[in-house]
Amino acid sequence: MRIHIWHGYLLGGTGSNVYTRQLVREWSLGGHDVTVFSQEPEPGRYDIGTAKAVRPDVGGLLPTFVIDVYPGYEVKRLQECTRAELDAWVEANASALREHGSADLMYVNHVLLGGAVGAASGGPYIVKAHGSELEYSMRGNAELSEWGGEVLASAEATVVGSEHIRNVVREVCGTVEGVHEIPPGVDVELWRPAPKEQALAALIAEAQLDPPNPGNTNERLPDEGNADRLASFLAGDRPTVVYYGKLIENKGVQVLLDALRGVDARVVVVGFGDYRARLEERAEGLDALFTGPLEHRHLVHLLALADAAVVPSIFPEAFGMVAAEAAAAGCPPIVANHSGLAEIARGLEEAYPDGREGLASFPNGDAAALRDRLTEVLALRGEDRAELRASARAAVVERWSWTGVARQILALVE
Repeated sequence: MRIHIWHGYLLGGTGSNVYTRQLVREWSLGGHDVTVFSQEPEPGRYDIGTAKAVRPDVGGLLPTFVIDVYPGYEVKRLQECTRAELDAWVEANASALREHGSADLMYVNHVLLGGAVGAASGGPYIVKAHGSELEYSMRGNAELSEWGGEVLASAEATVVGSEHIRNVVREVCGTVEGVHEIPPGVDVELWRPAPKEQALAALIAEAQLDPPNPGNTNERLPDEGNADRLASFLAGDRPTVVYYGKLIENKGVQVLLDALRGVDARVVVVGFGDYRARLEERAEGLDALFTGPLEHRHLVHLLALADAAVVPSIFPEAFGMVAAEAAAAGCPPIVANHSGLAEIARGLEEAYPDGREGLASFPNGDAAALRDRLTEVLALRGEDRAELRASARAAVVERWSWTGVARQILALVE
C-alpha cells in the first residue's frame, strides 16, 4: 500500500510527534511504501524504518497550540494567526502532498491544521484528532470550530484515541460521522522491564552520548552533565518516582511535587517548558532532579528502574501515552482520573491483582490522594511488587501494541 502520513511538527518529543514516528516505522517495516511529511529537520535521528521523509517549505511560519521554541520559525498560536496566514500555510503543505502523487492512504494529524491540509490536497484523507488542537486552540473559537467541522465532514474517517476525545470532537466541531476509536500504541519491545542495576548502567551510558549543552541554553536538549548527575542521584535503593512530559502548568507537575512532601522517595522530573523555573522553586526541600528533556533511548532505562511514574495532568488528555509506556517498562503509573487518562487507568486496574484495583489513579488535582497512592505503591516489596509490575506490562501488551494500532487504521481503507 502507498501511504502518505502528514504531521506539521517534529518527529520526537511530544505525544503526536512520537505517534507519527511510530506509525511511520510500523507501516514501512510492514512492507508499505511510506512517505512522512513533517517539519523535522533531522529525520535521520529517528528510526522511521524504510520510510522517506519530506519537509515542506512553509515559509518560516509555524502555527502551534502551545508556544515552544522552534529555531528558524516564527511561532504563533493557531488562533492568533490570520486566516490568510493559515490558508497559505495549508496550501504550502498540500502542494507538497500533491507533488508526491496519490496514495492509497493519506493520514493527517490534528483536526486543524491537518484536516485542512488533507482537504486542500485534493485526495481522500483520514484525520487523526489528537486533542491538543481541540482543547488549546479550537474550543471556544467559533471560526476554527466551524472550519474543523468542515474538514472532518469531508474526510473518509476520523480517528480518535479515546472515548473522551470522541466526545470533545463532538463538543467542538459538532456531530461528525465516521469516527473510529483506535488508541495510540506502545512499542512493547522497546519498553521492557530490566533489573535496576542493569537499567541504571544503560541510562548512564546513554546520557554519556548526549550532545553538549553549555549552560543548558537549548531547552530541547538534555541538561549538561546528566550522566554524572543521574549516577549520583540514583545511587542506592531509595524509592524512585518519575515524571516525564512538558513542563507547563496544565501538566500538573506541581501536584506531584506537593504530594511528595512527607513521602520517602526521590523524584526525577524530565521535560522542558516555560514552567520549569517555578517547578524547581516548588521542589525546594525535596529530593528532586530536573534533567531537561530525555529521549526514548534514555527513558526506557529510567522507567525500568523506577518504582512509579506519575501523570498528574490537570487538563484533559487525549490518551495517557506516557502512562502506557511506563507500564510496558514494568513501572506502575499513577494518573489523574479524568479524560483519556481515566481510560488508561481502567485498563490497568482491570489487570491488577485483587486488592490493588485503585492504585492506578487519583482524583484530579488532589495531592493528598496522590500521596496515599504513592505511599501504597512504594511500600510494595518482593512478590507483591513484582506482581503489580508484571500486571501493568501485561495490560499494555494485550491492549496497546503498535502492531495492532497500525493494523486497525489500515483496515479503514482496505
